[in-house]
Formats: sequence, C-alpha cells, structure tokens
Amino acid sequence: MTCHFDLKCFESKNDKQIKKLRLATYIAIFFMLLELVGGIVANSLALISDALHMFTDVGAFVLSLIVLKIAKRPSSPEMSYGYKRAEVLGALASGLTLWALCGVLIYEAIMRIITPHEVSGGIVFVIATFGLLSNIAMMKILHSYDKDEQLNVKAAYLHVVGDLLGSIGVIVSGILIYFTHWNIIDPLITLLFAVVILFTSGKVLKKTIKILMEGTPSGIKYEEVKEDLLILKDVKEVHDLHIWSISTKHLALSAHLVSERDVTQEAIELIQRKYKIFHTTIQIDRQYCPDRL
Repeated sequence: MTCHFDLKCFESKNDKQIKKLRLATYIAIFFMLLELVGGIVANSLALISDALHMFTDVGAFVLSLIVLKIAKRPSSPEMSYGYKRAEVLGALASGLTLWALCGVLIYEAIMRIITPHEVSGGIVFVIATFGLLSNIAMMKILHSYDKDEQLNVKAAYLHVVGDLLGSIGVIVSGILIYFTHWNIIDPLITLLFAVVILFTSGKVLKKTIKILMEGTPSGIKYEEVKEDLLILKDVKEVHDLHIWSISTKHLALSAHLVSERDVTQEAIELIQRKYKIFHTTIQIDRQYCPDRL
C-alpha cells in the first residue's frame, strides 16, 4: 500500500524504526564494552578500534532515535516544513563522526607500524568473533527492503556494515598473529578497516549534502519534468522550475507555467501521478518571464 503523507502510516513506520534502533543500541553497548576490555587485555589496536567503531554505532543509534522523535513533531509557524529534515542532519553528523574516527585510527595504525606492539592473537580472535555475531544480529534488525526508509536509519545500518567488515578483519588478524606472531598485521588491518569506513560512509554523506543543498532528487530528471509540463495543452513556457527534497521521503516541486488557461490542477495531477511528488506549487503566468533563479 502507498503511504504518501499518510500521518498514521508515517507514525507506524517511525515507531517500528524506533524499536529496531533501541534493540540494536542495547546489543551494540554490550559488545562495545566486551571488545574494549578485550582489546586492552590483548593489547590490540585493531580490537580497540573495532570497539571504538561500535561506540560510534551506539552514538549513531542514539542520534537516530533522537532524530526520529524530533521528526514526529508537527509543523508550526516557525517551522513550516516541520522537523522532517532532522533525519538528514542526523545522517550528516553520523557520517562526519565516522570520518573523524578514521583519522584517529589511521594515525594510530601508522604509529604502530613504525613501532610494533606485542598482541595476544588468541584473545583477539575470540572477542572479535563475538563482535562479528553481534554485528550480524544488528544488521538483521536494521535491514529493510523499504527503499524510502529514513536516511539516518540507513546511515546507522551502514555503520553496522562497516563494523561487520572490521570484525572480519580483526578475526583474520587474530588468527595470523596467533600462528605467525606478525604483530604488524594488527595496524595493517586497522588501516584497511579505516578505508572501508570511509568508502561506506561517503555515499551517505554525498546524499545528505545533496539534500541540504536542495539538489534535484536522485531518480528524477529535471529536463524530463520540464518537458512533461510543456506537453500540457496551452502551456507555452515553463520557468522557475525547482525540485528538491524536504527529507528522504518528502519531495517538493514549484514552477511557473505560462498559459492563457488555468492548468494548475492538470499539472499537479501529472506531477503526482508520474513522479510521486505530492508537495507541489504551480503558478500560472499570462506572459513569459525569464528565469530568476
């Protein structure tokens, strides 16, 4: 079923996402503490960095929970669009946190390559295995086939994906260190881990920045929308056409159409039917005006 601007449907999805994030948060906190203690005991930077990444998972989950709560607030005269864009700000903060963490991990890994530390491979393997199982559990909880799921929830899911890959790397390093005593593997795995985090979070950051810059939403071709409006009977010109995202699930469009006849309703119905944009503002002009923006 469709849920476009259906308040009850939106709140139902919102509540489900809150429950998923709460459960994932509890799991992340427990295994974060387990990996942190294990990393200190084993003297493993890779394990400690995995624990720190899980700490950012916790932060991302808590931030997402706060954002989902804020997003439920109704619009007001001061916030006419409501608080839906809070999810985008949450995803941006989450992504930037990950990038800051990568800087720390890369620095520490380089220092350990220069001066290797003795690492207990057996402890690293056991603790990282538990961490891997926790990440699999969190991925299952957070995974969704809903392509319109809120961006900050997807960002939280990507945190877990990155952490899962990191746990696999730490497990491999634990096995190699245990059998070969090549302690330099620990910081090398950490560097690989940091690169994976940068790659997975980069896509989310790119999307959030595009929304904040009010770029044309992905999947919608600006020129195609313009051509469709020009096809409407008696429409001579389309100008000041703007298409943007209020949030990941709420798109908006405004345009001026030059026409001697009122085609407002026809234009709105076209945009809703073909592009699923339900926040539409159409103004009819009697004569052509050049684009102002």
